[in-house]
Amino acid sequence: MSEPPYLLHPIGRVTSPLRDTDLAPKQGIEGGQEAWLDFDAEVATGLADLAPGDEIVVLTWLHLARRDVLRVHPRGDQDRPERGVFSTRSPSRPNPIGLHRVTVTAVEPGRLRVVPLEAVDGTPVLDVKPVRADLPDD
Repeated sequence: MSEPPYLLHPIGRVTSPLRDTDLAPKQGIEGGQEAWLDFDAEVATGLADLAPGDEIVVLTWLHLARRDVLRVHPRGDQDRPERGVFSTRSPSRPNPIGLHRVTVTAVEPGRLRVVPLEAVDGTPVLDVKPVRADLPDD
């Protein structure tokens, strides 16, 4: 890791009923909640053209995760053998970037309601991208 660090600037935050990482599901499809993505005013215009029913990928910074972990027991199960962190979806890793495939259920000025999201309340949002098989307009 000899390169200088890159700077990432969150564009918003998750507002979720999930408050405890130990009680949050491991993946959205395993009990993720409906949550709001609240965006900073300076990027809100970028939400144009998103609509209920759209599938998006949300990139988050898992701010509560450890960054010094390179081996984990998958899914935190101590009975499973340790694996290299990059072969798992563990939130603890050198760059704790979360990847969440969700569906937009509502759009309001500066915010999106999405489901199912397993990120806890206050998680920084880094980016949002549409899920598309074809990209004719991009």
